[in-house]
Amino acid sequence: MKEFFTANRKKIYDLLNSGEMAVFFSGRPPKKIGDENYPFTPNRNFYYLTGLSEPGIALVIYKGSTKDGEVLFLNMPDEEEEKWTGEVLKNTEAREKSGINDFAFMNAFRDITGDIIFRNRITKVYADMEKRSFYETTDALDFAAELKRSYPYIRIADIYNYLADIRSVKTESEIQNIRKAIEITQKGIYAMMKNCHEGMYEYEVEAYFDYELKRAGVFDKAFASIVASGINGCVLHYSDNNTKIGPDSLILCDVGATHNFYSADITRTFPAGGRFTPYQRDIYNIVLEGNLITQENIRAGIPFRSLNENLKKYYAKELKAIKLIKLDEEVANYYWHGVSHLLGLETHDVGRHNEGLLKEGMVLTVEPGLYIAEKAVGIRIEDDVVVKKNGCINLSSDIIKTADEIEGFMK
Repeated sequence: MKEFFTANRKKIYDLLNSGEMAVFFSGRPPKKIGDENYPFTPNRNFYYLTGLSEPGIALVIYKGSTKDGEVLFLNMPDEEEEKWTGEVLKNTEAREKSGINDFAFMNAFRDITGDIIFRNRITKVYADMEKRSFYETTDALDFAAELKRSYPYIRIADIYNYLADIRSVKTESEIQNIRKAIEITQKGIYAMMKNCHEGMYEYEVEAYFDYELKRAGVFDKAFASIVASGINGCVLHYSDNNTKIGPDSLILCDVGATHNFYSADITRTFPAGGRFTPYQRDIYNIVLEGNLITQENIRAGIPFRSLNENLKKYYAKELKAIKLIKLDEEVANYYWHGVSHLLGLETHDVGRHNEGLLKEGMVLTVEPGLYIAEKAVGIRIEDDVVVKKNGCINLSSDIIKTADEIEGFMK
């Protein structure tokens, strides 16, 4: 994939004018307790440009009056530290993965960056300044503040939205990574279906999913697995997974593996005892039809918001027919989330899709659900699809989802 990352960096060069520079950081693991950190995962924009997942490193891309360039800053090797934590990324491996040829060490980051600014007459610097809360800070935000103090004449701009837009349309190699993540997820879902029974705890069912991921070499799930039985299935992001599974309970499993940091996001709902009750089957088939209708509506050029609007109209008709509601607006009592989001290097991937039209090459989830708490019935059926000019391709079509298929598999 070296060519992929090189092509992505070219998009940054194309954005820059002479006298401009862009700086990216891989990030650092947050502290957990004492001398222990949480597991590290790289900043996805940094990974998109380099293919590297080392903590504490940085990339500088610049256009000067006479020269363009890029420098990757790596961690300085420390023999004593490496006895405890292993070797740091070396330039030979970094070159092979990223296609970058110029290297320096992070302990010289400020000196070399300052030299680049001076020699290339840099007057504008881009940084990835994603910020989702007032108190949040990152290496990029800290660098921007420090740069402004040291170089008051330099204009600082946020490159996050530009990267979000170009990341929203996937290349074929990205789609293949998502396909692979879905294949691994399918194995985990089938393991849960095959081994689930009433009287287990939700975390015991989840363990079968985790085992299949580890067998496939996946150590970083797309998100915390949701394995929700009974009324827990009515809590959208339930992840405690610690309830004993009761008689006639449905199990809503919203799970995803990753492959090369690309996410799968699949939900299947199945009966713990192997057979749906008549009521569960009726509600299940309404949700399943909503899944199919939504996929039929997807194509490039339509408003993203129309997918959810059309689903709610369908739900209003069906829920009136079974006398669950009387008024259209009562759909919100049983369905209150969106039917789709972008998928890629992040499970809820970047891109302003909800503000405009679908584009060919976007990868979307399709995840209608119904949540009837008074009956302890929570059902969601989620697939991952690629938007095409005249429709969509369901990347998860091989994962069974009709009630008959599920009952036959679990028999």
